[in-house]
Amino acid sequence: MSELEGKQRIFLSACEASGDAHCANLIKAIQATVEARNASAASNASDEESEADQPKSVPLEFEFVGVGGKRMEEAGCELLEDTVQNAAMIYNAFGHIGYYFKLIRQIGRYLKENSIDIVVVCDSPAFNFHIAKAAKKAGIKVLWYIAPQLWAWASWRIWKLKRRIDKLACILPFEKDWFSSYNVDSTFVGNPVFDHLAIDINDSYKSYADFDPRSATIALLPGSRKAEIKNLWLPMQKVVTRLRRRWPNIEVLACAVDEEALEELRRTTTEHFECTYTTDPVDATCAKADLTLVASGSATLQVAAAGCPMVIMYQSNRVMWHLVGQWLIKTRFLSLVNILARREIVKEFMPYFSSLEPISGKCSALLNNTHKLISLSRELVELIKPLASGKASEKTAFLVFELMEAEDDTL
Repeated sequence: MSELEGKQRIFLSACEASGDAHCANLIKAIQATVEARNASAASNASDEESEADQPKSVPLEFEFVGVGGKRMEEAGCELLEDTVQNAAMIYNAFGHIGYYFKLIRQIGRYLKENSIDIVVVCDSPAFNFHIAKAAKKAGIKVLWYIAPQLWAWASWRIWKLKRRIDKLACILPFEKDWFSSYNVDSTFVGNPVFDHLAIDINDSYKSYADFDPRSATIALLPGSRKAEIKNLWLPMQKVVTRLRRRWPNIEVLACAVDEEALEELRRTTTEHFECTYTTDPVDATCAKADLTLVASGSATLQVAAAGCPMVIMYQSNRVMWHLVGQWLIKTRFLSLVNILARREIVKEFMPYFSSLEPISGKCSALLNNTHKLISLSRELVELIKPLASGKASEKTAFLVFELMEAEDDTL
C-alpha cells in the first residue's frame, strides 16, 4: 500500500437529491482528511528539517468532478451535468430513458479521455450500474456508496455488481454479511441520514403528556421525487381530511426536501386544505409531531430517530404489482424500519391501490390510543439508537483512501 501525494481526481455519480446530499458530505469528509494529512506531513517535515537529504513530500490535493446536484457543486465538485435538476424536469418514461442513455455514453467518453483516480457511485443502481461498467472499462477503481438493495429484489444482479466494483459501502447492518457471502468486498459504514441529525436521539422519546387527539399534530412526508409527490401528496391530504371530520383542529406539517419540492406541494395542495409547509430536516419536523404519514424510504429511519409513530404509504400499479412486483420482492416487509426490526413495528401500506379507508382507520386508532403511541415511540428510538452514531461520511472517506492506496491488483 502506497501513501497518496500530489493531485488526485475523483469522479462521483449521483442522480437523486438524497445521493447529491450524501456525495456532498462525502466530499467534505475527504477534504477534511486531506487537510489533516497535509498538516501531519508538514509537521513531520518540520521535525526533520535538519536532515538535508530527506525528500520532501508533495502536498495532497483532490479535485472532484461528476454528475449530481447543487449540493455537490457547493461542496466543490465540478458538475458535468446536474442530474438532480434535469431528472426532475423530465416527466415521461421515454424522456428519462433517452436522457440517461445519452448521459451514460457521455460519461463513458469522459472517463476514457480524462485522468480519473477513482469513481464513486452513490445509490441509483439503474443508472450507476452503467457508470461502474464504464469506469471498469476505462481501468478505474470503483467504490459503490449505499449498496443496492439486491437482498430485497433482483438478487441475480449480484454477479454484475461483483464484476463492476472494487469495494462496497453498506449502510444497513445486515448488508455486509449478505454481500460478503457472495465474496463482495463490503464494509458497513453506518447510515448517512444520521450524520447530521438536528436532534439528540437520547431526548427523542415522546411522553405524550396531556396528549389530546383533538389538537394532534401530524407530519406529512410524501417523498422527494416528483413521482412520489404526485402519487402520495393528494392521498395524504385525503387521509387528514377524513381525520379532521372527527378532530377538526388537527394541525399538519408538510415537509419537503428542498424549496423546489416545497413549491410542488404548494402547487398541488387541494383547496381549503390547511397546513404549515417546511423544509426543516425530517427528524426536526417529526420531533414536533404526534404522528407521521411517510413515503417508504430512508426518511422512515429519520422519523424513527425522532421517536415519532408513523404509518408508511407507497402506491403502485395494481397490475404490475400482481404480475411482477410481488414475485420480485424477497423480504417479508418492505419498509426499512420493519426490515431492521424483523417484525411489523409500524403499519405499512405498501403498496396500497385505491381505498384510503384502512389508512385513515389506522391513523385514527393510533391517535385514540395514547399508550400505543408511547410504546411505539420507545420502540422506534431503541431500534435506531445503535445505528445513530453517525460518521458514515468519514468512514466512507477512509474507504476511498484505502482503495486508492491499495496495489492495482484488481484492475
